[in-house]
Amino acid sequence: MTDIASLPYRPCAGVMLLNREGKVFVGQRLDSVVEAWQMPQGGIDPGEEPLDAAFRELGEETGIARHHADLLAESPGELFYDLPEDLVGKIWKGKWRGQRQRWFLFRFLGEDNDIDIQTAEPEFRAWRWVEPSALPDLIVPFKRALYTEILELFAAHLR
Repeated sequence: MTDIASLPYRPCAGVMLLNREGKVFVGQRLDSVVEAWQMPQGGIDPGEEPLDAAFRELGEETGIARHHADLLAESPGELFYDLPEDLVGKIWKGKWRGQRQRWFLFRFLGEDNDIDIQTAEPEFRAWRWVEPSALPDLIVPFKRALYTEILELFAAHLR
């Protein structure tokens, strides 16, 4: 049995994408059996800047081109979450205890038809726009505190 506390956090970038109506993009993960929706996010490659990772992940998960997203704000530091103990050995080959994330707030400059979740390596089976306040209720329970913190960080930009 691995000592979970000795495992590192996976470096990650997350994207809160706002449309013109002030709603946030969420996708329903392909690999999840629970009714959970999340914002785009993913690992930061070695040597990659967090902002570049955020744009890359946005493209990989939503098909949204970089010119359709405008940076509004970023988290001043990293936000952390821990995986539930029963998932630690099952996700990321047991290498990580959770994630340390840099979050970025983007304004979506495109149209809905600029979004295509059928990417080269799809992560979402469905997507929609939601009110920011709905985010904590849509995410898996172990990420609720994280999503609440993101809402607080970007509150000045949310209607």
